[in-house]
Amino acid sequence: MEKKGRRHQGQAPLVSICCITYNHEAYIRDALEGFLRQKVTFPYEILIYDDASTDHTADIIREYAVRYPDRIRPLLNTENQYSKGVSNPSGAFNYPRARGKYIAMCEGDDYWTDEGKLQMQVDYLESHPGCSMCIHSARVATVDGSYSDKRVRPYKGSRVVLPEEIIDKSSGYAMASLVFPARLVRPVPSFYTDCPVGDIPLQLMAAAQGYGYYWDKDMSVYRLGVATSWTTQSKTGDYVAKQRKYFEEMRAMYRAFDQATGGRYHEVVKSAVRRLWFLTKVNTRRYGVVLDRKYQRYYRELTGRTRFYIQMEARLPWLYQTLAWLAKCHRGIAGKLRKKGDL
Repeated sequence: MEKKGRRHQGQAPLVSICCITYNHEAYIRDALEGFLRQKVTFPYEILIYDDASTDHTADIIREYAVRYPDRIRPLLNTENQYSKGVSNPSGAFNYPRARGKYIAMCEGDDYWTDEGKLQMQVDYLESHPGCSMCIHSARVATVDGSYSDKRVRPYKGSRVVLPEEIIDKSSGYAMASLVFPARLVRPVPSFYTDCPVGDIPLQLMAAAQGYGYYWDKDMSVYRLGVATSWTTQSKTGDYVAKQRKYFEEMRAMYRAFDQATGGRYHEVVKSAVRRLWFLTKVNTRRYGVVLDRKYQRYYRELTGRTRFYIQMEARLPWLYQTLAWLAKCHRGIAGKLRKKGDL
């Protein structure tokens, strides 16, 4: 890869890899190495924004920036902007300085595993101008480095994804799989900047301008349980209140998107909002609502495992509590064995 990097030196990048990070010293090398291992026929840049990490993340980024000055463009903030209300740092700090025709996403605690991923996705976008977003499946790993049996796999089989399917989807997409034309974020609409998370409004923006393509191939890893992740942080404190606030903010975002697109996708937007509301009830264990036949469509979209545990907790709470306690004990023992190297 070093020879390829020198060959493209001085050329304008075709792709801007956008990475945001905060307190990811244990993971950021995996992300950077995944970027640098890409086998491509075009120049690319790595835009990495650190939101004033309090660990050694920034030092590791500086180390790599010195080694790869032609590719890595760091922006290391000295004051944390998320705490000041900047909930979408990609739009604030990376998209405005992206020089590529395309943008590839990967946060600092995730990483790419396939060295041909970027070439494959860019080739498709170049030959299909109507496509506004490429995604793929991903493996899931826990913070201790072990792989889960779970996958981020929204569809079974590689295929075109219609705009309506992107807006009203039953399963999320791996952010580290996303590659899209940079024109989508020049400029970013207000419903993106006002949203508490950046991936969903970005996908809506892509749906409004074309269709998607999905590869049913694991080419990245989504790391589950990172302490600084939005998902983990959202589960602390008053979780019910946080879920209510999240739903209200996301509903406002969907309504703003609906207005911005002239109601073109009004019915699928309504369904997406309804599903989101239903999932907050799943998350907060409001099983009287979850099991109501009115929401059977969304209930059936849950995994068989999730439905099993919902039924057990709702109908046999004593058994559910016993199994939950046993599972917690097992995880504790397994964690200790991993630390000792016996597992």
